[in-house]
Amino acid sequence: MPGTQRPSRLARYSFFAYAALVAYASLFPFSGWRDPGVGAFAYLAAPLPRYVTAFDLVVNFLAYFPLGFLAALAAYPRLRGWRGAAAGALVAFLASAGLEALQSYLPARIPSNLDLATNAFGGIAGALAGALAAESRAREGTWRTLRERLFREGRATDLGLVLLILWLLAQLDPETLLFGVGDVRGHFAEPTTAHYPPSFFVRVEAAVTAANLAGAAILAGLLLAARAGVWRVVLGLVAAALAVRSAAFAALFSAQQMFAWATPGAGVGILAGLGVAAAGLALPRRAALALAALLLVGAAALVNWAPQNPYVEYSLAVWEKGHFLNFHGLTRFVSAFWPFAAVAWLALAAREREAG
Repeated sequence: MPGTQRPSRLARYSFFAYAALVAYASLFPFSGWRDPGVGAFAYLAAPLPRYVTAFDLVVNFLAYFPLGFLAALAAYPRLRGWRGAAAGALVAFLASAGLEALQSYLPARIPSNLDLATNAFGGIAGALAGALAAESRAREGTWRTLRERLFREGRATDLGLVLLILWLLAQLDPETLLFGVGDVRGHFAEPTTAHYPPSFFVRVEAAVTAANLAGAAILAGLLLAARAGVWRVVLGLVAAALAVRSAAFAALFSAQQMFAWATPGAGVGILAGLGVAAAGLALPRRAALALAALLLVGAAALVNWAPQNPYVEYSLAVWEKGHFLNFHGLTRFVSAFWPFAAVAWLALAAREREAG
């Protein structure tokens, strides 16, 4: 019955996470704030930009499509049908208008009424799709049935699923070692420039890859309601991460470099990480939580000590970020702080277990 439909915490958590990512990407690099001498919304009456590329229009549309989609899903069932679609479209429009206004105070950013229009169209299309998806869920119950059949109950599980999506997003950062999240040196200090023998780097890369893969795999396994399909989920997660990594290298560098991440250290690390994950997932839940936290903290410490990746150092030196500058800043941020958010989640999961 329609009256029995419950709001989706997963949709709401996903919406807030995505909205925060859009805000970060829109305001990056957050430096040089100044008074432009005109009103923040002066861009609305400004002439259309003289130089417009199809790439910019498509990216703006695609960036706000998920925002409208998730906003409509998050509003369901309080707002249904056209009301949910209208709410999602309005949220996307107001978010874009506000962020464009804030860009007026950043010298590296240029607010644009055309950007607002394409963002708004993306938000409208996403909101319509989200409202239709919500109603489809109401008729069939497939989404909620899948969620309840595969995963544990509780808000910790919904937050954990959002974390796994962010972990996949972090793999788009080309400057890290494979699965090497947690590098905060770019935010607080300069990375080390010391050079080491290749054999030393292979060992470091293998350790970083193994520890992060095992920590993320254990986290994913702990979200499941039963252990029966745990390896399908873990292997699917790893395969998705490697596919994202390959796509990032192909898009940001060249198609010939899409497998540049497949180094000897990465190969050893993947095999070792799967072995550690197997051992961790066989442990009692509380012990597995502790092991995952230990792995992620240790890997983050190692990442911040490790030298630069010599396999992609040259590619990065000649890489023209161009249109990808803001997206690159976003993936760097997610990659840097993901393990700390994951450790906080592990503590939350342990507390929920203890309370239960």
